[in-house]
Amino acid sequence: MAASTPFVIVGAGLAGAKAAEALREEGFDGPVVLLGEESERPYERPPLSKGYLLGQDERDKVYVHPSQWYAEHDVDLRLGVAVTGLDPAGHEVLLGDGGRQGYAKLLLATGSSPRPLPVPGAGLDGVHYLRRIADSDGIKDAMKSASRVAVIGAGWIGLETAAAARSAGAEVTVLESAQLPLLQVLGGEVAQIFADLHTENGVDVRCGVQVAEITGADGRVSGVLLADGSLIEADAVIVGVGITPNTGLAEAAGLDVDNGVRVDAGLRSSDADIYAAGDVANAFHPRLGTHLRVEHWANALHQPATAAKAMLGQDAAYDRMPYFFTDQYDLGMEYTGHVEPGGYDQVVFRGRTDTREFIAFWLAGGRVLAGMNVNVWDVTDTIDALVTSGRRIDPARLADVDVPLTDLADG
Repeated sequence: MAASTPFVIVGAGLAGAKAAEALREEGFDGPVVLLGEESERPYERPPLSKGYLLGQDERDKVYVHPSQWYAEHDVDLRLGVAVTGLDPAGHEVLLGDGGRQGYAKLLLATGSSPRPLPVPGAGLDGVHYLRRIADSDGIKDAMKSASRVAVIGAGWIGLETAAAARSAGAEVTVLESAQLPLLQVLGGEVAQIFADLHTENGVDVRCGVQVAEITGADGRVSGVLLADGSLIEADAVIVGVGITPNTGLAEAAGLDVDNGVRVDAGLRSSDADIYAAGDVANAFHPRLGTHLRVEHWANALHQPATAAKAMLGQDAAYDRMPYFFTDQYDLGMEYTGHVEPGGYDQVVFRGRTDTREFIAFWLAGGRVLAGMNVNVWDVTDTIDALVTSGRRIDPARLADVDVPLTDLADG
């Protein structure tokens, strides 16, 4: 298939790079333009709070493709290019330098941005957010000299950076407004395990607290003041209080936006020639029967293949179950499935939580909604099969390590 007007991808992160790759793999030989606001070529974000931040991974390992890949596959990668608007009627993208780029099909892979902390002192030197390579570099440098680190927000980014700071030898305090870390994601039964993990590794985990102010001296952070008057001294503060999808371009262009760019199972937006993938996409999930916006690496990795097929006119639907992973201290975890907050009625543990070698299953009405394997490996496909089967599973058999998981998945 050839075309004189390019397929344009806005956002040169993992989703954008994988979309360009998928278009070529599907045989599209027309022009592909990949526009990125950053000066770095496309890279993956998980290492920024894991291996790269810990100094275990070299910088080259974070990139999606070798530098020569784009030229070799005739992908016009333009870095340091801001996209300021979309013109759906004219099939054009408006660029920061005043130029315009025409498109036949357009993919929005604009990702998300860290939610700013709305308190005094949030702009002081020594206050860090984590989204880009430069952010990870800044936190890594801070950890070399900081003896006391405060982490605001006990989500995945907060806990991973807390573990990295603790591993670097700093005194670490985690501040969370909810009653437990990850409470909305995991529920109380499993969230407590992560609270205990960090406490056992010497982190001061303070839940149910409100940050009133980040204090400073001479323009640099010195601590965090809580609403109850407590002051936590800190040489560095890391803020991880969530992310917001970058929907500004889509909204201004009149696309349907609702907690992300609302797209169908083929990742097509309310405009037939505009698609969205990754963090910014609120996609209809055919296996779950609902729209879902997933802020994890696996969606940015896998959704673009579906988008590319749909852009080329193929019948395609993205139906992979949500998946994410984390590594903290000696705990490695994978999670497969989807549970709305409070949307389960039972948690079944298989294995030993005290040694942190187990699988946790979230059930509703006897059906498995999601499973999380902790330091137990090569079971994600089986967990996926349990989730997608929709069958009622006997909780006693699910908990029994002598009953093979594959037997339960096969019925």
